[in-house]
Amino acid sequence: MLTSILFLSAIFSTARSCPKHDNYQSHPHLGRRQVRIDVGRELKDWDYDHSADWATIRPEYALCQSGTHQSPINIAGQELAVTHTPDFEGYKNEPVPGNFANWQFAPSFTLHHPEGEITGLPNLKFDGQEVFLIGWHIHAPSEHLVDGRRSRAEIHMVHVNEEDEEAVVVGIRVNVAPPGTPTESAFIKQLGPLIHFNDTSQIEGLHVNVRQAIDEVGGLAEYWTYKGSLTTPPCTEGLRWFIPRQELLVSEGQMVEILAASRFSHRVPQEVWLHDINL
Repeated sequence: MLTSILFLSAIFSTARSCPKHDNYQSHPHLGRRQVRIDVGRELKDWDYDHSADWATIRPEYALCQSGTHQSPINIAGQELAVTHTPDFEGYKNEPVPGNFANWQFAPSFTLHHPEGEITGLPNLKFDGQEVFLIGWHIHAPSEHLVDGRRSRAEIHMVHVNEEDEEAVVVGIRVNVAPPGTPTESAFIKQLGPLIHFNDTSQIEGLHVNVRQAIDEVGGLAEYWTYKGSLTTPPCTEGLRWFIPRQELLVSEGQMVEILAASRFSHRVPQEVWLHDINL
């Protein structure tokens, strides 16, 4: 999850909500033509090699150590959820414009929207609430484990409420299709060449159908859910996580490309405490 990739202001710090991906910034030029520009990058003051000690970096990161429902976790021995059922009807099956880049660790995408207006973005509903997709980014390998098993990558689809506060993350685990199954992900294919972690440029105006990611994991008909946090400093709590049971399957070639564009980026698993898994 991540701290600040201010694309338009040339600051590439983290990835909001999963992180605090401030690269999820509004964009006034809806539908603008595709253009690739170099926006530079400001290095973060934390890294994944020392994620167990993030709280020692600065006081604002205290929750990374003292929080009661930190993410990610190992979902062990859990039945599937029957509560907080997510509704993706607000995800239209059509491409939406955004900025495609790399958040210093892996590929990421920020949806365009007019300044201060987020209600026109793809929306997710649950428990009478409505939240809006502001962007997604990849971690490699996956941050969440299921019964102790880690996938090769994980896509975090970050949603905010009407106050533009991180509220929901859908964590889609990504793996290679079984041998003999030449499965290629249509969601990954539409991205074209992935931007490398050393590349500080971004493609503005790329159109991506985000609904395809949801469809490729069965529409989240089967899932786990829990009360968690950002997975990068400042580790803010109060988010709802949805973890599809079904992995998003990609071809060997697609997985090689994802890993080649990425750095190690998973936080150490957090002990389950007040996470209220599936409650």
